[in-house]
Amino acid sequence: MRTILSALALFGLWLLMSGVYKTLIIGLGAASAIFAVYMVRRMDRVDQDHLKVPLKPFRFITYAVWLVWEVVKSNVTLTKLILAPDLNLRQHIFRVPNTQKSELAEVIFANSITLTPGTITVETEGDAFWVHAVSFDESDHEALADMDRRVTSFETGAA
Repeated sequence: MRTILSALALFGLWLLMSGVYKTLIIGLGAASAIFAVYMVRRMDRVDQDHLKVPLKPFRFITYAVWLVWEVVKSNVTLTKLILAPDLNLRQHIFRVPNTQKSELAEVIFANSITLTPGTITVETEGDAFWVHAVSFDESDHEALADMDRRVTSFETGAA
């Protein structure tokens, strides 16, 4: 059942993204979705490597909505900074500790930092990230600690 649902989901996504509804193209899309699922299942039998998603779905959705709002706020702030006549940049690289237990949550946290305009995760180092900020402020530490807490809150604890 999982194989059929995976093939249908891939085909549906392909159909939405292609926007072409001719018989031959639809047939080729269905064949490619089935082939992709077949290859993934075949590889799973060989290496037994599976991605575990130790996340709480509702809290993750809440976090995603919060992150979108933070990105909007950061865009406005960065736009004001760029359009200001004096262009007062205070670039800084600093260490941000992370408390996530799973690699997936660490990746979500690092990418959330990078998605926020004006900041980018430069390097990972054990239990911390190195972050570059275009306009550094002391409140950045607290804002990123809050983001860290939010990401950790939607982990299930299974690593």
